[in-house]
Amino acid sequence: METRRWIGLGLLVIFAVAFVGCACLPKKDIVAPKAAAPAPAPVKQQCGNIIPPTAKAGECYAQILIPERYQTTTERVLTRQASEKVEVIPAKYETVEQKVAVREASKRFEETPAEYGWAEEKILVEAAHSEWRKGRGIIEKVDHTTGDIMCLVEVPARYETVRRQVVTKPASVRVVEIPAEYQTIKVTKMVSPPQEKRTPIPEEYGTVTRRVKVADSCWDWRPVLCETNMSPELITKVQQALVKAGFNPGPIDGTYGSDTRGAVVAYQKAKGLAEGQLTYETLESLGVKAK
Repeated sequence: METRRWIGLGLLVIFAVAFVGCACLPKKDIVAPKAAAPAPAPVKQQCGNIIPPTAKAGECYAQILIPERYQTTTERVLTRQASEKVEVIPAKYETVEQKVAVREASKRFEETPAEYGWAEEKILVEAAHSEWRKGRGIIEKVDHTTGDIMCLVEVPARYETVRRQVVTKPASVRVVEIPAEYQTIKVTKMVSPPQEKRTPIPEEYGTVTRRVKVADSCWDWRPVLCETNMSPELITKVQQALVKAGFNPGPIDGTYGSDTRGAVVAYQKAKGLAEGQLTYETLESLGVKAK
């Protein structure tokens, strides 16, 4: 009896613990399934570790910028809206005679040039004046420089006859009226207007491929080559692989210098790899074996 009583108490405790465990489950774990979104929203990658999570002895690690990840999605889109096909039934015409103006009434201006002739005119060349000359006269004076006796003489005005061209008849303009001209011609006259016949055309759909970001970039620890595990032979293989891939690492000398480092970063950007350090992921992409 005692044994049965202890077994019963044990079962009661188990049921109680099970009941408490179920009751303490957070409500957020029991959710209804959501409908699938047309494009996945970017999510944060598993980054941000303070130290390398799975570090191994003899290996080097560095924090590397993990690039954002994309995926290609295909969706059905409308390529052409529904429309109508419009068929035009042409109008009907007939030929009739009609009097039309072939030249409008106008005016013509006739200009008569001016007529010119020659005229003589007497013009003053030198005005009348008085001047002192050698000799004797009513008014005299002595030139103390030369000792000559000078008399004041009246010099008459001097004229000259010139011949110049003058207008004998001014220019004039005469307005000539030109009447309109008409002609009887055959013209086409519409006797029945055009008509339209409309046929509906349904819309058309096509498939569009888009590149969608599914994960943001972040910094994380990755195994890299360093002085501990980097050899000139390995760097030479990396340089040769970069040249083969179309990137210039500088001289093939087995030295991980600035030219080689720049070529590695350029290759990583082109391939969407983690940038900054010579990672094992980069070696694998280049086809170079680390060991």
